[in-house]
Amino acid sequence: MNKLTKVGFSALCGSLAAVASAHAGSMTVTGGADMTWISKEADTTGNPIGIGSNLTFKGSGELDNGWTFDVTVANLNGSAYSASNVDLKMGGLGSINFNQGNSGNGIDAFDDKMPTAWEEPWGAGLSTGIKLVSGVGPSMNVQYTTPTILGITLTAATAPVMGHTDTADKTSSGGGTTKGKGYDGTININPSFGTEVLSGLNIFAGAHYTETYTESDSFDTDIYEAVAGLTFDLGPISLGYAQSGHIMGEHEATGSVNHYRGNMYGIAFNINDDLSVSYGKHESRKQTPNDGNAPGEQNRRIEVTSWQVAYTMGGASIRIADIQGDNLDFSSTKDRDATVVSLGLAF
Repeated sequence: MNKLTKVGFSALCGSLAAVASAHAGSMTVTGGADMTWISKEADTTGNPIGIGSNLTFKGSGELDNGWTFDVTVANLNGSAYSASNVDLKMGGLGSINFNQGNSGNGIDAFDDKMPTAWEEPWGAGLSTGIKLVSGVGPSMNVQYTTPTILGITLTAATAPVMGHTDTADKTSSGGGTTKGKGYDGTININPSFGTEVLSGLNIFAGAHYTETYTESDSFDTDIYEAVAGLTFDLGPISLGYAQSGHIMGEHEATGSVNHYRGNMYGIAFNINDDLSVSYGKHESRKQTPNDGNAPGEQNRRIEVTSWQVAYTMGGASIRIADIQGDNLDFSSTKDRDATVVSLGLAF
C-alpha cells in the first residue's frame, strides 16, 4: 500500500475570499493485478489468458464534532473509472453513504453472501445468466445504516431514479427511463446472546421496490425483489444458505417473464491461515404467468456449481476453480464447464 502525504486545504468563499480552514486528511492507494488461464468445455475458449488490474483510492478525515468520513474512488480494469462513494460516520447516530452505483448498498450487499474460497460459482469464469438481486445498489443512491444494537443492524437506501449512475457534481442524470424511485431495506442479525458458539451466526434479509411510470388499471408494472438467508462460522468451517426472488411486474397477457426464484448454498473450510477450499451451488429459475409447473424452455432452471481452492503467500494468491453449468442463460442446449487458474498480486 502506497500512502500519499497528508494535505491541508482551504477554500475561498464568495467575493470576500474568506479563508476557511479544514482538518488535514490522508489518501491511500491500494491495488493489484489478476492473471487467469481458463479452459472451457463444449464452448469456444479462444485466447485463454486474461489480465485484470485495479486501483482504489481511499481518503479519510475528521470533523470538529468527532464525526469521520471516508471517500473511495475505484479505478478498475484498463484504467477505467468505475465509481466513487462518500461514507459519513456519525458515531452513535450511525452512518450515511452516498454511492455512485458501485454496488454494495441495499440488498445488493446480500446478492450472494455464501462462503467461498475465491469467487461465487456464477462469477468464477462462466457467463451463466443467473438472476441476482441488486435493488438500488447499481444506481446512484443514498443509504443510512443504524448503529449495531444487540447484534442488529438496519439499513435504508433510496435511488431517486433507478438505472442512473456516475453522475458528476453540479449535474443531473437527465431522463430517458421508464423507472422511477427505488427503495431498499435490510436487516442483519448476529444473535450470539453472549455465547461463543453463536458468535459466528448471521441472519440477513432485505427487500426492494422500484416504481415505474407505466400505468394500468389491470396489472401492476412495479418491480419487487427480496432475499433472505444465513451464514454460520464455526472454527475453520463456514456454511451458508439463502433464497431470493424477483417479481418483474409484467402483464400476464404478454407471456413475458413474470418472476424469478433463486436458491444458493456454500461451504468453505480453512485448512490453515493460507489454504482454503470450498464448494458452492446457485440455482435460478424463471417462470411466465402461463407456464404453471410444466417443464419447458420458459420454465427452465439454471444450475451452477463450483469447487474452489485458494492459497495465499504474502501478497500473492493462487486460486483454482472448477465450474459446471447446466441450462445457462435458461437454454436447454447450453451446458458448459470451465476450469480457471488465477494468480493475484496485491500491493
